[in-house]
Amino acid sequence: MKFRHLSIALASTLAFTSPLLAESMPSLQLNIASQSLSSALGEFAKQSKLQLVADSKLLEGKKAPALKGAMSLKEALAQLLKGSGLEASIEGDMMVIKPQSESEVALDAITINAAQVSTEETKSYTIAQSKSATGLALSLRDTPQSMSVVTKERMEDQKLESMNDVVNSVTGLSVEEYDSSRYVYFARGFQINGVQIDGIPSGTKDSWGDGREQIDTIIYDRVEVVRGATGLLNGTGDPSASINFVRKRAESKTVKGSVEASAGSWDNYRESIDVSAPVNESGSVRARVVGMNQQSQSYVDLLSDDKKVFYGVVEADLSDSTLFDIGMSYQENSPQGSTWGGLPAWYSNGVRTNWGTSKTTAADWTYWDSTQATYFTDLEHTFANNVKIKSGLSYMKNTSDTKLLYLYGSSDINSGLGLSALPASYMTDRKQYDGYLNISAPFTLFEREHEFIVGGRYSEQKFSADNKEITSFDSVGNFNNWNGSYSEPVWGTTKFYEKYDKKELGVYTAARLTITDQLKFILGSRLTNWQISGLSASSTDSYGYEHNGVVVPYAGIIYDLNENYSLYASYTDIFKPQSERNVNGKYLDPLRGETYEVGIKGEFLNGALNGSLALFEIHQDNLAQATGNFVTGTTAEVAYEAVNGAKSQGYEIDIAGKLLPDWDVSLGWSQFVAEDSDGKDVNTNHPRKTLKLFTKYRLPGELNKLSVGAGMNWESRRYVATTDSIGRSVILQQDPYIIVNLMARYEFTKQFSAQLNVNNVLDKEYYTQFGFYNQLAYGAPINAKLSLKYTF
Repeated sequence: MKFRHLSIALASTLAFTSPLLAESMPSLQLNIASQSLSSALGEFAKQSKLQLVADSKLLEGKKAPALKGAMSLKEALAQLLKGSGLEASIEGDMMVIKPQSESEVALDAITINAAQVSTEETKSYTIAQSKSATGLALSLRDTPQSMSVVTKERMEDQKLESMNDVVNSVTGLSVEEYDSSRYVYFARGFQINGVQIDGIPSGTKDSWGDGREQIDTIIYDRVEVVRGATGLLNGTGDPSASINFVRKRAESKTVKGSVEASAGSWDNYRESIDVSAPVNESGSVRARVVGMNQQSQSYVDLLSDDKKVFYGVVEADLSDSTLFDIGMSYQENSPQGSTWGGLPAWYSNGVRTNWGTSKTTAADWTYWDSTQATYFTDLEHTFANNVKIKSGLSYMKNTSDTKLLYLYGSSDINSGLGLSALPASYMTDRKQYDGYLNISAPFTLFEREHEFIVGGRYSEQKFSADNKEITSFDSVGNFNNWNGSYSEPVWGTTKFYEKYDKKELGVYTAARLTITDQLKFILGSRLTNWQISGLSASSTDSYGYEHNGVVVPYAGIIYDLNENYSLYASYTDIFKPQSERNVNGKYLDPLRGETYEVGIKGEFLNGALNGSLALFEIHQDNLAQATGNFVTGTTAEVAYEAVNGAKSQGYEIDIAGKLLPDWDVSLGWSQFVAEDSDGKDVNTNHPRKTLKLFTKYRLPGELNKLSVGAGMNWESRRYVATTDSIGRSVILQQDPYIIVNLMARYEFTKQFSAQLNVNNVLDKEYYTQFGFYNQLAYGAPINAKLSLKYTF
């Protein structure tokens, strides 16, 4: 791989930038106590929704007066900086602090610990800082791992309304569909199990289609994806990636919001409302409510969905330095005509099938209902010395209720006979309890400023599943003429199927150490106790095992080459208890290994444009690989075996932000190889190379009410080595393909706009699933959506 040429190309692309235009700011209602200038500017940035950028040396030893009441941005900054010898300039959403005598001199900018501004306010394709990798509030440039962020502006532009939409837009990530309600996600050759909501892991493995993979993005401000192991915060170190959904907040001290309605292909209708408002006159207590309703048919026969989302949150400034929030979210999914598995890949004579995108294996009585309800509360206090303590509790409940039909085998090419049926009905209930506490503190050592964080989290999951007995059901008949009018079976009594209880207690610590002006270290470690106990209907004996005192270290280094570029390297261990079982029903031993990453990062326009080139290598033992058989005593649980010596290595390029004030771009390239100890490829049903690109441009002059965008997703060949219907060893594959998407938005006024999105413009036929028991599923053909939005 030509890494030297890649780095030059990245640098050239990132260098093509232009300064952001300054924007006028309204009058502010401020309440900032007298404190150090660094802390006061950080609090001012939070209240004014600006990103603070400064050379930290300029602020050392300086004090700021108290500010209270309504004043303009200019007046407030003048008071804060009076007598300091400093001045401020506003560049887009950035507030840059400079010496008065050097106002034209570029600074070696360092982001101060201001709160992350919501991306719906910044209208950006990137963010200023994130805690998703280490728990420390770091700029993307100072985070020694590869990161991508899908901001609210990007979600709006591309209408990324589901978790699948988001994952498909992120550098290096891919999606495989098991059926109409279950999906798995991969990065760097391995499955992603780490899905978080506001930093609290919720998981996707063993979800049973209970709603955790059906996340709607209407209630989230952004999605942060950290590629590589993140065991420091998550407790388990998946080497693939971690996906963190960050909720919208109730930050507004004025009434504001939006209503939106859309209509799309296959009778896809969606309505939403989002309102923020102060609860009291001062705005110290604020509330936000979000609601969404969607009804849709599908390009797949019989399949439809009815989805509802509600979100409410209240934030309260208990004092100038104490913030409290409490809220809940609820999502209900009611799909009809749900599939369980996919379409047969071969006829009985070994000839490949070609069903077309609308073909289904569902019956007209099948459904896969699910709900997800989450309740949460957080309390954060900042002391005068900028020490912060934050704690919180959350409770999540997922349920599912299904009636399904699984068709398997192969049919005769002419008569359509030969498939077998397996009806089933499952009901699941999953509860998750979480509590956390963390403390972060800046400190000075050897005349340099550093930061330290320590925290802990306790989590418990309780899961249970029941199913209904079947007394009789019909044969499949001619699948060539299948239209779903298959008789519903006679259901018997409800009986126990499975239950388990998982518990995890972890404590972690990390520190950012500034060694020189250019060199920083990030060191951390996590100590985890993990246990599971359960019982399955396939066994008369309960099971249980635990892992105590597991230590996961983390180390990162960042070296600033100049004001725009940094080199970095990081290392962490991999430890992940596995929920996969072998053919005898025994759980596999934990996944163990280590991951290494080195790269270069670029930051321009005070963080308005970020880019990175990352090289990574992953080593794993006990990697779960599907055997193609069921666990003994079950009818649908896939059996796995452990593979040692698995290795993945490759590189990624990620660029996101503004190339010009009216030109946004997100570009990602990923390439890797993943092999076992014998050099045999693993997880080949996911592409080794992917390209993700989307760009939007607001036209100049009299046409500036119109914004246009275009994007493309390309992926390389993927395949599985399998056996066809007559016993031949064959390769089932998806050839390389490209999906092209377009958008246009016209703003009739500042409040009212219309947007058109057209996806898969080339009407490419491709698989979203293949190889899972030699079955197939097709992706969506060309489709469009028209949206109308009013903001107030």
